[in-house]
Amino acid sequence: MTLRIAVVHSFYRMSVPGGENIVPVDQVAALRRAGHDVHLVSVGTDDVQDRPLHALRCAASVATGRGRSPLDALRALAPDVVHVHNLFPNYGRSWADGWPGPLVTTLHNYRPLCANAVLYRDGATCTRCPDGDRWAGLRHGCYRDSRPATLPLAWANRGGPAADPLLRRADRVIVLSELARATYEKAGLAAGKMTLIPNFAPDAGSSLRAADPPWVYVGKLIPEKGILDLLRRWPADQPLDVIGSGPLEADCRAAAPARVRFLGALPRTEVQQLLPRYQGLVFPGRCYEGAVPQVYCEALAAGVPVLGLEGSAVPLAVRAEGTGMTASWDEPLAGLLHTAAARFPGLRAHCRTVYESSYAESVWLERMERLYSGLCGADRAAARRRPAGDPV
Repeated sequence: MTLRIAVVHSFYRMSVPGGENIVPVDQVAALRRAGHDVHLVSVGTDDVQDRPLHALRCAASVATGRGRSPLDALRALAPDVVHVHNLFPNYGRSWADGWPGPLVTTLHNYRPLCANAVLYRDGATCTRCPDGDRWAGLRHGCYRDSRPATLPLAWANRGGPAADPLLRRADRVIVLSELARATYEKAGLAAGKMTLIPNFAPDAGSSLRAADPPWVYVGKLIPEKGILDLLRRWPADQPLDVIGSGPLEADCRAAAPARVRFLGALPRTEVQQLLPRYQGLVFPGRCYEGAVPQVYCEALAAGVPVLGLEGSAVPLAVRAEGTGMTASWDEPLAGLLHTAAARFPGLRAHCRTVYESSYAESVWLERMERLYSGLCGADRAAARRRPAGDPV
């Protein structure tokens, strides 16, 4: 079944690279390659942030749910299905009740539960808001370290995810990891409404060749990624390449032993080309991940096993899929790296197999087409049963 699909997305600033800006674009391209008629309805923060009263308008929209709406564009397109990726901060949410057709949304993060979207505060996982202390984020100023900036988010989230206009209206809510599914279910989102469909990573191929230097970190240099904690523990005799940039870069350079190289933020295609060189990806994330991170999927595509330190969705995936090793933060890194160096060469082909069976574009496409077609089929069947003159 060829479908007309409208994808709605609010892009974050492009100066802050991240999977949530990349994934919707990848998915639109994949659906088009499969022959579907796909339209991206979007607004970018870069395009509107300099307009008068932009910050105030966003705050009001977040707090009330009312604001910029894609409904006019959607009505003009008349798609079979609407897929919402992100509305924060440039779209309102209340418009969703006005859309009569099938509507799907993807939860890329924990924004409906947590003002800072990552359930992380003061160096550790924090679930106080979804656990019932709805104003904890406001007291601590969890969004941008500011109580005024946090207030609209805290107010919007006060009723929990079941009260969120978009999540309430959506026919299906896509979660991207088992950890996200469990976290949202515990917070009150109906289990029967969620479907687990991990993101895919483009296939850059894998040579499965030996690695030198052996270890690599890829990601932002920010507290919740755990990179500074990792570098403070990193053995002086082990080479490590750090790919990425961020506000902790100076601290990371100061903490790093001599054999750590900082390669800066590189284009995604270059990272994909470099990954097969390495023996292992080190993922030290300190926060819950809303998705299995893109870099994990890209490492598997390159046939690169993963050492995941406890604190994110990655160790759960590594254990479930047998794609590397996991460890707690109190285990000495020197011994872990020695053991990993012995095990990882034998896991490279298996990592590639896991990628092909779970994180390849073709696998994602099959899952999404099944979901879309099921919703569209049900919607069309309901339309056939609806007596003439009944409201849509």
